[in-house]
Amino acid sequence: MNERLVRVSKFLAKHLRHEPERIGIELDAHGWVEVGVLLRPAASHGFPISHVELRQVVADNDKKRYVIEEGRIRASQGHSVAVDLDLPVVEPPPFLFHGTVARSMAAIRAEGLRPMDRQHVHLSPDRQTATSVGARRGKPVVLVVDAAAMHATGHAFRVSANGVWLVDHVPSAFLRFPD
Repeated sequence: MNERLVRVSKFLAKHLRHEPERIGIELDAHGWVEVGVLLRPAASHGFPISHVELRQVVADNDKKRYVIEEGRIRASQGHSVAVDLDLPVVEPPPFLFHGTVARSMAAIRAEGLRPMDRQHVHLSPDRQTATSVGARRGKPVVLVVDAAAMHATGHAFRVSANGVWLVDHVPSAFLRFPD
């Protein structure tokens, strides 16, 4: 994406995932907002977005962070505001992955993976994606999650529209730590 579209994507992330009230929009219970309801306050807050730009960001975002359906838009996952993405509980693959950095390891060993300021812990379907996620904050450390064992003990897994696996918490007993 070009620089302008990256800025649009970051604007959307901020207001569809974390601070909708900052520009005066209200997400519905499932995180949706009418496209026009988003675009009008964006423009009045000094950041006009065209319909073409919006659709291009949704279509071209490599992580498929946003979904447009029936004239509404929402973030696929990653919310810090309370929304119910209305995703069904599904059986996960045997193993999922989580990318992090070394400075987080002591807390993860003690408490497992927690959602921190988000609603869910985000897990990747493959090691490569988890490595990319961890690399955003430094040298990546990839943890293996025994998703099958978690699921067998009653932990609920959901998968977002962009393939990110979501769970409320991953106890450290279900994590495989690198040597």
